[in-house]
Amino acid sequence: MIFRTATLTEHFDLNTVCRGDGFLFVRDGVGVAGRDAVQSVSEDESIPFLRSLTPSRLSDPTVASNGPVLFALVPFSPKQTAEFILPRIVFRKTDGQAPTVTMIGDSEDDVTDEKFQGAIAAAITAPPPRPSSNSYRVAPRTAVGHYLDAVVQARDAVRAGSLQKAVIARDIEVHADDPIDVHAILLRLRASFGSSYRYCVNNIIGASPELLVSVEGTTVRSHPLAGTAPRTGDQATDKRLAEELVASTKNQIEHRIVIDMVHDTLLPFCSYLDWEADPSVVTVANVQHLGTAIEGALTDPPAHVFSLVRALCPTPALGGHPSAEALAFIEQIEGLNRGYYGGAVGYMDANGDGTFAVTIRCAEMSTDKRTARLFAGGGIVADSDPYAELAETQAKFQAMLSAIVRP
Repeated sequence: MIFRTATLTEHFDLNTVCRGDGFLFVRDGVGVAGRDAVQSVSEDESIPFLRSLTPSRLSDPTVASNGPVLFALVPFSPKQTAEFILPRIVFRKTDGQAPTVTMIGDSEDDVTDEKFQGAIAAAITAPPPRPSSNSYRVAPRTAVGHYLDAVVQARDAVRAGSLQKAVIARDIEVHADDPIDVHAILLRLRASFGSSYRYCVNNIIGASPELLVSVEGTTVRSHPLAGTAPRTGDQATDKRLAEELVASTKNQIEHRIVIDMVHDTLLPFCSYLDWEADPSVVTVANVQHLGTAIEGALTDPPAHVFSLVRALCPTPALGGHPSAEALAFIEQIEGLNRGYYGGAVGYMDANGDGTFAVTIRCAEMSTDKRTARLFAGGGIVADSDPYAELAETQAKFQAMLSAIVRP
């Protein structure tokens, strides 16, 4: 396969490129979007496959580094393999650089000027979503009683010393009379969660506030989140809740476990690694979290971003600690097939660069788009209160619920 890459002067919206049946990974207007899956690639073949693609004689050599990307979904369970998709056409926006477009073909005949410009025009032009009068019903998949019992068991395991932390999740379903308009959901998520990593890969959509890992050249970054408080919309109340979050021993312990794991995992790949001395409060529309920014320089030759994804995923923010024991405990008592929830979602290129977010605040859409399965969980430590954890999951559900059911 070959690819043709060029800079773009036309104005375009990454959400319009994706629409809802394409691919999207974007934060604050920076990211990638694609259409028309050309090929699915196995995890073992993903990096060699990207490096096997060659530039067309028509490709702009000055932007060759912004070539093809694979969109990726990484399951929560380390026992399952990741899914990689190569779109036929990919649009990329980066900070401080002109946007680019890359088109895949089997031969030079597939990327001629006429076909290249026609594909660009078709991808960046689409009507906005139409207003919907859809009807919705929300129902639990995980029984509330089962979830509360699982939280108690996790708390008891931590108190007994067999675990330091376990993340217990539950799921609900939204049923619609007519197909749910994914394009409309993505636009609502942009309006409410523009600073989160908004994504659409196959039938997984969402808006994650948590950066798992990004690599740009030799620079590696992560921004783990753990410890949560609600937001009410009242400025004084939210300020008080944020102060209580920072002062909470329970939340600080939960956060420290995650930071230590991410730091210790990335350090062997780095010549230096720095992180904030104290966590800060990361605010999104419906909740606020404790977050710690981590940044370092990769040793030469730098690790591929997906090697770091595999080393980190799942983090204690979605699994627990110690990792193997927590994952075995979750599998035994949670009663939930998480699929991609709690794993990672993002994209990568042949240079080893890319960005992956933790797959949270997400919905798994059914093939007919009439059912959306939503997930939410929380870290359980010795001081966890089951009903407070239940309320936290309800607050986390609101991100996707409000985006789906709003007319």
